[in-house]
Amino acid sequence: MIVGFLLYPLAYEALLATPAAPFAEAFLPAITFMVVVLYMGLFAMSFDFVSGYTGYLSFGHAAFYGTGAYFVVLAANGQVPGVPEGTPFMITLLLGAALAGLLALVIGSVSFRLTGVYFAMITLGFAQVIYELIRSWGYVSTNPTEGATVSGDALAIGVPFVDALSLDVGRLTGESFENLLGLGLDLSATVVSYYALGIVVVVCYFAMQRILHSPFGRVMIAIRENEERARAVGYATYRFKLAAFAVSGFFGAIAGGIFAAYSRSVAPDGTFYFLVTADALITTIVGGFGTLAGPVYGTLFNQGLEDVLSTESGGIATLLREGLPESVLQADLFGISLELFVNTAVDGRAPLYLGVVFVLFVLFVPNGILGTLRDRLGGTVGKRLPDHLRRYLR
Repeated sequence: MIVGFLLYPLAYEALLATPAAPFAEAFLPAITFMVVVLYMGLFAMSFDFVSGYTGYLSFGHAAFYGTGAYFVVLAANGQVPGVPEGTPFMITLLLGAALAGLLALVIGSVSFRLTGVYFAMITLGFAQVIYELIRSWGYVSTNPTEGATVSGDALAIGVPFVDALSLDVGRLTGESFENLLGLGLDLSATVVSYYALGIVVVVCYFAMQRILHSPFGRVMIAIRENEERARAVGYATYRFKLAAFAVSGFFGAIAGGIFAAYSRSVAPDGTFYFLVTADALITTIVGGFGTLAGPVYGTLFNQGLEDVLSTESGGIATLLREGLPESVLQADLFGISLELFVNTAVDGRAPLYLGVVFVLFVLFVPNGILGTLRDRLGGTVGKRLPDHLRRYLR
C-alpha cells in the first residue's frame, strides 16, 4: 500500500501526458483528493484505534481533530501563550497532539463510566460543547464562525530548525521542484505536500501498529472481546481504556494538524463538527473495523468515488459532456436529453451515491474491504498473501 501511494503521483502525471488523459482525470483521484485521503485516513485510523480495538464508539472524536488543527493555526499566529510565533511546525504539531491527549483523558475519565450507546452519546455531547465554544470564541479570530487562517509563512514538515531537512507544505505556499535530481521530474507544490504529509501518516501508522502489537494492545483487544473477563483476570480495564483514548486523541490531533498546515485555514464546521466524526465512522466501516489500515482503504474508496462524481478536477460528468458529440448529448432518453440526465443524476450527486454504497457495505460487506480480504485469506494480508501467491505460481 505504501509503495502504491509513493508511485501514484508519478503514474498519474504520466497518464495525463498520454491520450488517455481524459479518462485518467475522470476515473482516477486527483492529487488534491489524495492529500485529503492522507489526513482523513490518519484521522479515521485514530478513530479505529479506540473504537475498533476496544469496542467503544467515540462519536466525539472530532474534538481531538479540531484541537490539533486550531492549535497549529493559533500557534503559527502567535496566539498560544508560552509558544512564541515562529515556533517550528513540527513542535507545535506535537504540542497540539499532547493537548488533545490531555483533553481525551478529561473526557474519557467521565465517559468511560458508561458503556455502549451512552458512551457514544456522551462523547458526542462533549464534542458539541467544544464546537459551540470555538465558533463563538472571539479570541480565535474576528469572525470565529468562519474560523482562522495562518497569517505567516508556510508551515514546514521535517526536522525543526534544519531547513535542508524540511519541506514547506500547502497547495499554494508549498515548495516545488524542477528537474529533481537531474531526472527530468517536476514536482508541483501539491505533490511535494502529498509526500511530506505522507511521511507523517506512515510514521503515525507504524507507531499505532507497534502499540497494537504490544501487550497493551492485546489488553485492548481483550476488552473488546470480553471486558468482564479481562477485568476478572486482573487488568484495570478503566485505565487501559483511558490510555487508549488518550493515544487515539493524540493521533487524531496529528491528523488535524497536518490538515491545517496544508490548508492554512480552519473552521469549526470542518474540524469540530460531529459530521467530521461521521466521515471517519463511514470510512472505517467501509474499510474494516479493527484493521487499522482499513480506514485508509475506506477513505480512498470514499474520496475516489467523490472525485469521479464531482467536477472539481474532471469527473465522469465532465468526460461525458466534453467527449460525446452534441447529437448524442441531445438524444432523447425517456423523455429527457442525455445531457440533462448527466447534469441531474450524475454531476454533483456524490453524497447520494456514497449513501447508497454505504448501505450496501453494511448489508453485504459488514467486515469492510480489508476485513473481508483478511477473512478470505485466513489472516492478515502480509502473512497470508505470499503463501497464496506461491500456490498459484507453482
